[in-house]
Amino acid sequence: MTDILVVGELLEGDLRKNTLSAVRFAKDAAEATGGAFDIIVVGEGSDAAADSAANYGARKVLKAEGEGGYVAEKLAATLAKAAQDGGYGIVTATASTTGKDLLPRVAAKLGAGVASDIASFEADGDSLVYRRPMYAGNIFGFCTVESDVAVVTVRQTEFEAAEEAGSASPIESVDVEDDDAAEKIEFVGAETQKSERPELTEADVVVSGGRALKSSENFENVLEPLVDALGAAMGASRAACDAGYVPNDLQVGQTGKVVAPKLYIAVGISGAIQHLAGMKGSKTIVAINKDKEAPIAQVADYFLVADLFDAIPELTEEVKKIRS
Repeated sequence: MTDILVVGELLEGDLRKNTLSAVRFAKDAAEATGGAFDIIVVGEGSDAAADSAANYGARKVLKAEGEGGYVAEKLAATLAKAAQDGGYGIVTATASTTGKDLLPRVAAKLGAGVASDIASFEADGDSLVYRRPMYAGNIFGFCTVESDVAVVTVRQTEFEAAEEAGSASPIESVDVEDDDAAEKIEFVGAETQKSERPELTEADVVVSGGRALKSSENFENVLEPLVDALGAAMGASRAACDAGYVPNDLQVGQTGKVVAPKLYIAVGISGAIQHLAGMKGSKTIVAINKDKEAPIAQVADYFLVADLFDAIPELTEEVKKIRS
């Protein structure tokens, strides 16, 4: 029997949707091992986040209201203490930017082994065998964690978001722990970009542009009208981000964001292995490229050999006609 603690991710005082992938893993793993799962939220706005988390079937929700913004060292100490006090066998979170930053620190404080960015798992008696991508997703490896506590981060695109349960879980408060390392760090502020478009990692449709767009103006004038016509999120290849055409937070790929929408449209992207690692789990992949030998053709469900500067405006107009 293994009890599991899910670390909820907060954004502007509310529970982020990506946490629900970790909740899904926790539910399934708890059922497989005969245990239970709880959720913990720590940081500014934990009261509202705890109310949201209580809707997803956890045995209980723990909350700790912390001030001073996101400081991983401070949160790690609180999470490690909660994990120890609760006797949890697994501490988990989604493998987001925050999860990748925070959970290794928790593991270090617990002396725990880590299974990172897992895509699935299987129960083997009382232990779990984790399946995780390696070498940019070209192969999958299998691992177990032998330490008393396992720290696990889950790939959001591989675990469907948990659905709300019928009743609310009880909520308990825990103390925020002090940490000498946190005292050496000053939280200055957080800047977030507001957009009416869907979040890149949560969108049903993603349209991504590559270096072939040649400029930020072409992203704005050629690609963005299609993005908005489809009600999609906009992504980009690393080459386009490195060239300064779009901000780095739009990067899709091994060193960017991993997405798996219902529809992924790649425009002027050749399909380097690093980019494919971030999007090849998409349900339907459409690629538009004038090079018929582009590597992305190997994973595309539909591949249009055309000049994007001709094809994208035409496609945009057809989408607008259908939508109207």
